[in-house]
Amino acid sequence: MKVAFLMAPEGVEQVELTDPWKAVEGAGGTPRLVSTAPGSVQAFHHLDKGDTFPVDDVVRKVTARDFDGLVLPGGVANPDALRMDEAAVAFVKDFFDAGQPVAAICHAPWTLVEADVLRRRTLTSWPSLRTDIRNAGGSWVDEQVKVCVSGPNTLVTSRKPDDLPAFCATFVEEFGKAAAQA
Repeated sequence: MKVAFLMAPEGVEQVELTDPWKAVEGAGGTPRLVSTAPGSVQAFHHLDKGDTFPVDDVVRKVTARDFDGLVLPGGVANPDALRMDEAAVAFVKDFFDAGQPVAAICHAPWTLVEADVLRRRTLTSWPSLRTDIRNAGGSWVDEQVKVCVSGPNTLVTSRKPDDLPAFCATFVEEFGKAAAQA
């Protein structure tokens, strides 16, 4: 299972990258860091700088078909930057168009709002995104983890770093189901 982790060059919440990354590796999968620019990504521990992580692929040079699933880590700045990048938004939409699974945590659904893929879907997120999700045609719920299956798509969402154990277990299971059906 090859999984894309999409993020901007800076602003990702480090634990929302590292815990899901380890979950993919623990399931025998191959995580790939995809960004809008080559080089490295600067992660954060809330507002303080964390570690940097090397970029494996630039979003303009890959497609959803190169992967089995997509993980969108949060952080406030990361999804806000991604939603302003046309190639990143198109990459996210491509996963939905291809019927491939997507997982998003915390503020990451902002990128899903911009990709216009939330109509008739129920998801969770950081509470401040509630109105944005509703305005994009989705339904927002306050749950630790939410799985929404809509047609060929599976969307797994969670609210915050405290939800990471449930988020990781759930998206790894759902991505595995999708890979088995492919």
